[in-house]
Amino acid sequence: MPQAPMPEFSSSVKLKYVKLGYQYLVNHFLSLLLIPIMAIVAVELLRMGPGEILNVWNSLQFDLVQVLCSSFFVIFISTVYFMSKPRTIYLVDYSCYKPPVTCRVPFATFMEHSRLNLKDNPKSVEFQMRILERSGLGEETCLPPAIHYIPPTPTMDAARSEAQMVIFTAMDDLFKKTGLKPKDVDILIVNCSLFSPTPSLSAMVINKYKLRSNIKSFNLSGMGCSAGLISVDLARDLLQVHPNSNAIIVSTEIITPNYYQGNERAMLLPNCLFRMGAAAIHMSNRRSDRWRAKYKLSHLVRTHRGADDKSFYCVYEQEDKEGHVGINLSKDLMAIAGEALKANITTIGPLVLPASEQLLFLTSLIGRKIFNPKWKPYIPDFKLAFEHFCIHAGGRAVIDELQKNLQLSGEHVEASRMTLHRFGNTSSSSLWYELSYIESKGKMRRGDRVWQIAFGSGFKCNSAVWMCNRTIKTPKDDGPWSDCIDRYPVFIPEVVKL
Repeated sequence: MPQAPMPEFSSSVKLKYVKLGYQYLVNHFLSLLLIPIMAIVAVELLRMGPGEILNVWNSLQFDLVQVLCSSFFVIFISTVYFMSKPRTIYLVDYSCYKPPVTCRVPFATFMEHSRLNLKDNPKSVEFQMRILERSGLGEETCLPPAIHYIPPTPTMDAARSEAQMVIFTAMDDLFKKTGLKPKDVDILIVNCSLFSPTPSLSAMVINKYKLRSNIKSFNLSGMGCSAGLISVDLARDLLQVHPNSNAIIVSTEIITPNYYQGNERAMLLPNCLFRMGAAAIHMSNRRSDRWRAKYKLSHLVRTHRGADDKSFYCVYEQEDKEGHVGINLSKDLMAIAGEALKANITTIGPLVLPASEQLLFLTSLIGRKIFNPKWKPYIPDFKLAFEHFCIHAGGRAVIDELQKNLQLSGEHVEASRMTLHRFGNTSSSSLWYELSYIESKGKMRRGDRVWQIAFGSGFKCNSAVWMCNRTIKTPKDDGPWSDCIDRYPVFIPEVVKL
């Protein structure tokens, strides 16, 4: 029986090395240009000899006034440069809330509660079951205690209890990790999209930890799942104008008062995806934190598509026909998210992509504009700009779409998929669970670049780029992944039959 011929790899291998050579040539163009210049200078110096070089040096006339003026000018320019240079913003450390096992909601429990709460509408129960089967969530996600009751008891007291539980636990752990004392906190930012009581959640934190009376506190609401990076942006701006300061960010979403109890399918979807979680982040501009900080902030880009009506209404809080309040998710959500992502990467691309990718993108853009509009647009290879990707774990479809559009491998989106499986959609805090996953796997090295991408109502797409400041040791006894990281990654089937 004749053997099948071996596949022809030569063309693909040659193309690979041509691309690598092109990238090296463009990215190191200036360095390569200096080599012949330095060679010419060296040859010329050797030709002249030491005697002629000394004669040239002696022929130069240095005037004392000229030397002093030149020195003063250099010192002045250096002073202006260092005074106007933005302060380096450090991420000292962060902490993620780990829910207790008593709050876990296995699939069987979730569906049993759905059947009892929606016993008059079996089609809604069946819809939730289909969503849960394809959601990418696992058996260990958690909901707050008030949602475990039949029927749920979303009272104000229950919502405050959930807020205190998730926020205070995360902050206690952060203070323990960093050694930061509450009296040393200069800036406090709390973001929670759907629960905005009076007094505010930031006031609740100030009262709990007896923070200073002159603290600069902010409470952000209604910003959706991208509010965590909006808080980082606000903290960055404040740290630029307040030297030697510490900022604490708390990102969370309180589930208790926002669990939809009606029958509208578009509003039942969040019940299947959103779960409890919170993260507390310590940012600083103090030079003394340079050596212990985990990351430093490189770039932050925010894109807002709220001027477009479809984008504005695609994630919308409203009442149904029976008066039940919930979040309506539009069928156009993924398309709108894709447009927001395109706008965002158009801005962040020139800041992070190597020159080789920018040149290819520019060539493609010019070719489509001038020669042929039907040319396939060139998608930059962001894998050359980042080692790690933290894509908001908003749902399986979100991760799939970004993996496809950015041409990422399964390993690049592993942190997002595993976070969705273990903790569900924890809204604005999900990015920090993903970062913790990468650290728990021991993959974070000094100099690594991390791209955090978040989407939120409005519609917003926000990106943050962090540079790892030091090689991070694998955490042993703390962190949200401490008791399960050895089991991950796990295989997640397309459909889990319930």
